Amino acid sequence: MTKPQLLIDTDPGVDDALAILMAHAHADVLGLNIAAGNVGLAHTVRNARTLVDLLGASTPVFAGCASPLVRLPEEDAAFVHGRDGMGDVGFPEPVVGATDEHAALALLRLTRERPGQITLVALAPLTNIALALKLDPSLPTRVKRLVVMGGAVTGHGNTGRVPAEFNVGFDPEAAHVVFEGFPHFDLVDWELTLRHAFDEAEFDQWLTAGDHRADFFGRVFQVARQSNRRSGRKGIIAADALAMAVAIDPTVVRRSEQRHVGVELDGRLTRGATVVDWAHRLRLPAQANVVLELDQAKFGAMVQRALGA
Repeated sequence: MTKPQLLIDTDPGVDDALAILMAHAHADVLGLNIAAGNVGLAHTVRNARTLVDLLGASTPVFAGCASPLVRLPEEDAAFVHGRDGMGDVGFPEPVVGATDEHAALALLRLTRERPGQITLVALAPLTNIALALKLDPSLPTRVKRLVVMGGAVTGHGNTGRVPAEFNVGFDPEAAHVVFEGFPHFDLVDWELTLRHAFDEAEFDQWLTAGDHRADFFGRVFQVARQSNRRSGRKGIIAADALAMAVAIDPTVVRRSEQRHVGVELDGRLTRGATVVDWAHRLRLPAQANVVLELDQAKFGAMVQRALGA
């Protein structure tokens, strides 16, 4: 199978780190486009550079938007990922630098250079992609696939607003722009990640059997692991890795449904919620392929390879 060409929009972030390890193990990675989200932009850019150092890769890092399109965010996810976004391990200053090109401009340039070839993997708030769309509305015609990790399709979110998922809730206007601007995309939502958590004991075996990548991930994952336990969540939850599996190999999807998905922008309690038209009442195009079930064994094998296990 020909390796997919990936451009990853990300806000590393512990689960982003695992997804980026997977991408480099299974695909050709054209670049890391960085947004603020899990933590501030200075941290997410530095974390991306740290990952490129770890992998010994030549992957360019493109710094993007430091804040949402319209409103300042109400919260970040430092309590999950650590203040620095990488478990507060305290890694040395990375050698690899970021480029001078803005992430939105890099997205437009790379899709013009490789029209119809790039899978765009959105693991962060959608600010960079929305900005690129506003600069060039023809962007979707040049993207082979868009895979979005975001949303909570039945309202079981993970933010202070009950229905909202973090990536969409961090910048709802950006999510609205992207969901309206792309005629088709794969949606990997938060609830799916809970259904596809890994058994902790089995995952620990992978970390023990792995190489330097597993050692790195085991160190940065401790804060997130403790946070999930405090929240009563069971197993190893790997949201961005799940989306990356869909991006790398679409055959990992066992069940999905085509539906229109919108974003609530104004609700006092529901701002940032993803609203799925399950019953086709709105008569709007079903632009989202909502992923509902994955091949767990295949997903696990992809993660193991990324960890060198």
